[in-house]
Amino acid sequence: MIYFIGAGPGDPDLITVKGSRILARAPVVIYAGSLVNKELLKMCAADARIYNSAGMTLQEIIQIMIDAYRTGQDVARLHTGDPSLYGAIQEQMDALQEASVPFTVIPGVSSFLAAAAAMPHELTLPGITQTVILTRMEGRTPVPEKESIKKLATHEATMCIFLSVHLLDKLTGELIAGGYRPETPVVVVEKASWPDERVISGTLADITGKVQEAGITRTALITVGNALKAAYTPSRLYDEGFSHGFRGDKN
Repeated sequence: MIYFIGAGPGDPDLITVKGSRILARAPVVIYAGSLVNKELLKMCAADARIYNSAGMTLQEIIQIMIDAYRTGQDVARLHTGDPSLYGAIQEQMDALQEASVPFTVIPGVSSFLAAAAAMPHELTLPGITQTVILTRMEGRTPVPEKESIKKLATHEATMCIFLSVHLLDKLTGELIAGGYRPETPVVVVEKASWPDERVISGTLADITGKVQEAGITRTALITVGNALKAAYTPSRLYDEGFSHGFRGDKN
């Protein structure tokens, strides 16, 4: 079996119990070396064959998986965060399916969740927003025109923006052009959950200068939205005057 495992955002303790168990017993491990914390490799079996996919092609990765499966060996394919987000696993799964090789996905903790914890702040607040948009700026990977930052910004929801900190000046301009006010709060978290994590807070008007001064150019998550600093209505979930299926009316 091939296991696609979400390794979490960086902190080795944030891999799931299920993921760590599979990693510990897998005879073959392929990890995304450009981002996966190498401390996770200490969980691997002493005799595991470990491959760094950073310098490999898709065909090379798939061939290792197929060869392992045909010799009765499981493969732990270790991706950062949750592999369903910017993980490039669809092409791997499609290739395995075409080769009749079984696989499964073990979900992980995404960096946008680790960034929210680092702030720390809730991304959805009653009366402010109940929507979180996960997206990225167009770079080497194109973005559909209808999903441009400017168009998504018209919703004024909380936006978690991946892979875009090097384009922050252009990004903030697009967000403001789309409808966010210049004073809208922004938090940039570099290497969320890693020992050298950094949190930079500001507004759309000043965040670019702050991030440039900090020298942050990669491996950072940008979160923007009024939910980060706004008066909100407390949730009715714990309101003593609000009853639900798990708590009857006390009046």
